[in-house]
Amino acid sequence: MNCIIIDDEETARVILQQLCSQVDSLNVIQDFPNAIQAIKFLNKEQVDLIFLDIHMPDFTGFDFIDTLKNPPKVILTTSDKNFALEAFEYDCIIDYIIKPITIPRFLKAIQKAENATIVSKKEETPIDTPTKEKELYINIDRRLIKINILTINLIEAKGDYILIKTEQQNYTVHSTLKKIEEKLPEDFFLKVHRSYIINIQKIIDIEDNSVLIAKDVVPVSRSNRPELMKRLNML
Repeated sequence: MNCIIIDDEETARVILQQLCSQVDSLNVIQDFPNAIQAIKFLNKEQVDLIFLDIHMPDFTGFDFIDTLKNPPKVILTTSDKNFALEAFEYDCIIDYIIKPITIPRFLKAIQKAENATIVSKKEETPIDTPTKEKELYINIDRRLIKINILTINLIEAKGDYILIKTEQQNYTVHSTLKKIEEKLPEDFFLKVHRSYIINIQKIIDIEDNSVLIAKDVVPVSRSNRPELMKRLNML
């Protein structure tokens, strides 16, 4: 089985490399100190098995799994016993090993991985789904103003109003994020924070838990970050 190791601790990665070298059926292709590097790798390569730590800076093991459309088999390796029940809600997670890892426990996990079969979840294609309109009409001072939806950079909630920022100008409208979200094409727009919807095509830069769109730095909540990472076309 081709596998990768994801753990922010170098010592843990070295130990797993040594354990894997003792099993003829395992071929460690690469190891990574964080989930972001692993996601970029998996956008180009396929593996059969991932050894994954839970606690990592900015991006937990569960966040990482949530970004994968069809995750391979996963063996969690962690010092924390408290996430076992949550772990086994994921079909792809084969085993949950507590550090320090012993050889007998490791071999038992590999046996489970070799015997396990994961059923890939096929994406359902909706039939006769209506396409979103390219224009949006907003009511400002009793006038209806037409906006080309794809020129919208972001939308920010401000109390009982929303601020729509486009390439040309900004508009303050009496509405809610939820109401306008229903009118936006999902392929282009994503709610990244309770107060922000962004056009993912307009992202210039991503750093930590924020994105840069035009001159605006927009926060990205921890719960929405996995979906954002999944939507990006990364090298």
